[in-house]
Amino acid sequence: MFGDLFEEEYSTVSNNQYGKGKKLKTKALEPPAPREFTNLSGIRNQGGTCYLNSLLQTLHFTPEFREALFSLGPEELGLFEDKDKPDAKVRIIPLQLQRLFAQLLLLDQEAASTTDLTDSFGWTSNEEMRQHDVQELNRILFSALETSLVGTSGHDLINRLYHGTIVNQIVCKECKNVSERQEDFLDLTVAVKNVSGLEDALWNMYVEEEVFDCDNLYHCGTCDRLVQAAKSAKLRKLPPFLTVSLLRFNFDFVKCERYKETSCYTFPLQINLKPFCEQSELDDLEYIYDLFSVIIHKGGCYGGHYHVYIKDVDHLGNWQFQEEKSKPDVNLKDLQSEEEIDHPLMILKAILLEEENNLIPVDQLGQKLLKKIGISWNKKYRKQHGPLRKFLQLHSQIFLLSSDESTVRLLKNGSLQAESDFQRNDRQIFKMLPPESPGLNNGISCPHWFDINDSKVQPIREKDIEQQFQGKESAYMLFYRKSQLQRPPEARANPRYGVPCHLLNEMDAANIELQTKREECDSANNTFELHLHLGPQYHFFNGALHPVVSQTESMWDLTFDKRKTLGDLRQSIFQLLEFWEGDMVLSVAKLVPAGLHIYQTLGGDELTLCETEIADGEDIFVWNGVEVGGVHIQTGIDCEPLLLNVLHLDTSSEREKCCQVIESPHVFPANAEVGTVLTALAIPAGVIFINSAGCPGGEGWTAIPKEDMRKTFREQGLRNGSSILIQDSHGDNSLLTKEEKWVTSMNEIDWLHVKNLCQLESEEKQVKISATVNTMVFDIRIKAIKEFKLMKELADNSCLRPIDRHGKLLCPVPDSYTLKEAELKMGSSLGLCLGKAPSSSQLFLFFAMGSDVQPGTEMEIIVEETISVRDCLKLMLKKSGLQGDAWHLRKMDWCYEAGEPLCEEDATLKELLICSGDTLLLIEGQLPPPGFLKVPIWWYQLQGPSGHWESHQDQTNYTSSRGRVWRAASSQGASGNEPAQVSLLYLGDIEISEDATLAELKSQAMTLLPFLEFGVPSPAHLRAWTVERKLPGRLLRTDRQPLREYKLGRRIEICLEPLQKGENLGPQDVLLRTQVRIPGERTYTPALDLVWNTAQGGTAGSLRQRVADFYCLPVEKIEIAKYFPEKFEWLPISSWNQQITKRKKKKKQDYLQGAPYYLKDGDTIGVKNLLIDDDDDFSTIRDDIGKEKQKQRALGRRKSQEALHEQSSYILSSAETPARPRAPETSLSIHVGSFR
Repeated sequence: MFGDLFEEEYSTVSNNQYGKGKKLKTKALEPPAPREFTNLSGIRNQGGTCYLNSLLQTLHFTPEFREALFSLGPEELGLFEDKDKPDAKVRIIPLQLQRLFAQLLLLDQEAASTTDLTDSFGWTSNEEMRQHDVQELNRILFSALETSLVGTSGHDLINRLYHGTIVNQIVCKECKNVSERQEDFLDLTVAVKNVSGLEDALWNMYVEEEVFDCDNLYHCGTCDRLVQAAKSAKLRKLPPFLTVSLLRFNFDFVKCERYKETSCYTFPLQINLKPFCEQSELDDLEYIYDLFSVIIHKGGCYGGHYHVYIKDVDHLGNWQFQEEKSKPDVNLKDLQSEEEIDHPLMILKAILLEEENNLIPVDQLGQKLLKKIGISWNKKYRKQHGPLRKFLQLHSQIFLLSSDESTVRLLKNGSLQAESDFQRNDRQIFKMLPPESPGLNNGISCPHWFDINDSKVQPIREKDIEQQFQGKESAYMLFYRKSQLQRPPEARANPRYGVPCHLLNEMDAANIELQTKREECDSANNTFELHLHLGPQYHFFNGALHPVVSQTESMWDLTFDKRKTLGDLRQSIFQLLEFWEGDMVLSVAKLVPAGLHIYQTLGGDELTLCETEIADGEDIFVWNGVEVGGVHIQTGIDCEPLLLNVLHLDTSSEREKCCQVIESPHVFPANAEVGTVLTALAIPAGVIFINSAGCPGGEGWTAIPKEDMRKTFREQGLRNGSSILIQDSHGDNSLLTKEEKWVTSMNEIDWLHVKNLCQLESEEKQVKISATVNTMVFDIRIKAIKEFKLMKELADNSCLRPIDRHGKLLCPVPDSYTLKEAELKMGSSLGLCLGKAPSSSQLFLFFAMGSDVQPGTEMEIIVEETISVRDCLKLMLKKSGLQGDAWHLRKMDWCYEAGEPLCEEDATLKELLICSGDTLLLIEGQLPPPGFLKVPIWWYQLQGPSGHWESHQDQTNYTSSRGRVWRAASSQGASGNEPAQVSLLYLGDIEISEDATLAELKSQAMTLLPFLEFGVPSPAHLRAWTVERKLPGRLLRTDRQPLREYKLGRRIEICLEPLQKGENLGPQDVLLRTQVRIPGERTYTPALDLVWNTAQGGTAGSLRQRVADFYCLPVEKIEIAKYFPEKFEWLPISSWNQQITKRKKKKKQDYLQGAPYYLKDGDTIGVKNLLIDDDDDFSTIRDDIGKEKQKQRALGRRKSQEALHEQSSYILSSAETPARPRAPETSLSIHVGSFR
């Protein structure tokens, strides 16, 4: 969003020394860019909100929803100006949606911002950086809108447009009695696994019947016995807009991990839902739906990115392809087909036929293509067909490349058509398409589709939707609209249609302001940075290029004007490298795990760098085009070096019996034969296995047949990080025997474990019950009671509860469910427990006291779903034996932590989306009123003299009722002779309004009883920090700023630090703790606060000058370094002059608030006076001790891991690389005020 957010996961990481990060470039503040040629606005990504952007664009391009929202005026929703008034009921979420839709329609900017909207959701900056599921957001956002619109004319907006009805029926084959249950749906959730497409899934859900017969009979209430029956479901009521959610994410219970289903799943552009609905007398056209939005997910189940394909129903955008926009002369009649223009084969043939002897240099071929069609090969064809030379090589039956690939000829036998035919086609192909008016020339028969990817909006063709049927980038949500929904003619190509007057005036004024700012901003950044890798400084080693000495010697950073040509760049490099002799070839290179690899040679000196599509930060390899260090270099993607993990048995005599597995990284060209692995390892013969699962493990290995040994690594589907296993073809040892046997047995499971947890004596404690996925839970339970030989009375007073892998009992499963409906997998364990399962109107909940919940200590309760939060709290307090009113409920989130409190005590559990199986936490303390925060206050204890104000009292005498004192190593607050300990002492909680200022928070904190003993003169003598991970975190400045603007969140904690005198820090000021090193003693003087103004540039030179002025020393006679307490390391801060070097690290170390220093408030800066101390070392004795302890801990962890590997029963598990830890998942919520 879950950004892209993806990193390649390699089982072996390359240890090359020149991995580089992106550089931060500072730009002058510019107004937002205007809309691009599509005339549509995107939405900016706040860090992880691509899922939100995709859904908002879908709602925006649903005109009926947008106009229904616009129809609600200020008299119903309220005014923005009144949102902070205590008695005003301002429905802030619908108001922010109205404003956002108006901006997307009318504001001339490339992308709109959702910051105000997410603020109205109650999200903090942390929420906006997290990835969430768009299907979950769809339900939560609609629920929040329904709550926000209670009491207005739009109270039924969501229900009217999106809610439908499903009816489930069970028909008794004996008495024909029909048992019917009706349920509403907001979206249809359909399966993807083992289903070919949407219509197939709907057929399985709403056409096919499930028959209960044989051992799987149905208990009919009318017949009062088990009978044969048929179960089916039908769509009873269809909404105007149908939302379909595709279940692409599943869980593999064998591997115990989630995975994404990427198989082909088709869906139609128009669908007839009549076969899936109840019979009625409605017109057939009522069942026809047209696709108008496809939300697409790219990535895996642990992260990814969302974008959306949208049909422009009102023709608001300019559906014109960028390569067609600038073509001057129009003649659509001369074009035979769209495919002739799109496919480059015929165009290249036509160009070669015009040349003498049908021969042309490859560089000139690209230039002639640019002149003919008005766009370069890279822009139009490279994404689909690859580089030009690669395309020519792939069509060797038509094109003949010279040995050095510099010229290309058209083969005579590759073209059987007459030359006149080609010339005629040539004339037709190169006719230019016209620029068309937005939405006027295409007609209804040509739908206008756009790909909206956050800020980027591009036109696409309807056939492009088929590309999203399968793969890692595939459709995730589908939106259909009734075909009979017609738009009024005045809405066509009219973005002002339906927008209220006050929003029209607001957008007009904003456009005037934007235009003024753009006219004032008359300069743009037309330069970019290239990383030049110098060929003489590299050598070819282990399949890739590596620097001979160091990265700084082999690579230069060059800032260049991208409007200049490639020839200008070559000339500039010649002037820069005075030592260069001979030819100079520039090639695009990339860093891969194996090292540096050359992909494409740049040609066409007259082309600008923009036309060659060289990106900012591109790696350019400078060489002679043939060899490096005397070694001939192969280039191109075909011979890309692959870093593979090779596993094989240690054949030494000492280890022959124990079958020790050796894992080692090896590099091979992608176009090398797989059999070269045996040659590289000096193994005369063997069997090669590849891991199709992507990680070393038994179940994913596949043997390569002998006839496939001559295939290349790429043809076998291997990539960086893939694993290869080699076994001796004549040996007796087999690494896969145990694993294969285990997998086979797991596939044969067709039973369930049922344990007797009824606290009744039985001969058996656990029994096996055979079952299928269609077996009813009721039948499983009755069979288990019979097997345990328990009393028949238990049939009416018992239930089955799943048992997870930790032994915890989960929510009871209803008897009426099949194993498939209950999502129970074969081979899982169930517990037979006393008590009935909850009914369909009841909830089974876990609850516990406090936020530190140990697994297995939760209590259980069954309540009605219509019970209020207040009554539910009373029942839980009564059952747990607690008394008093000072308690509130919180829902445990996915991280097993206390989530947001259930603030609306009169709301029902159903309205708050509480489900069976959820865990609620009883937290001590009453909730603050709406708009108030409950803030724990800590005292920032300083240890020893530091130049700050300090209490003369014994602070350790004032412990709180909770008795909490935190001590942790940190650079902040360091006050001894070396970076010391930070202690935070808890003082108490205060309750304060979100609209109060920081100064008012300090004043209220000073009224706490323990605070009175410190004798702080005034709030101006206090400095406020947030508490993060039990340490001072973010510095809060500007005493007059309201707390709401800090985006603190509801679980914020504040620590207060005393000052000798008041301070007024500006937004560009950085507060640093400086300590002077004592010569010869490896210690430092007490810390002093230093305020550094970064407004003039946060450079190393600026900081050095500020430190020198502070200590009255010459700037050339000091050295400074930043302390990293978690590593016990000091990183010197040097200041290079640009005339001395232009190499890569200059900028990284010049801007200290970026990498690698990340300088922030509270950091410790060590200062060395070179007049009396010329030692290069900044470290202290405590740093040496800390590093030694870290080494011992790392050694202990390594030994414990080796011991666990030796105890493992499977050999391959010891060679398996541990999985990268995943970030904890967090729940998604939108906070809405009460309007009931």
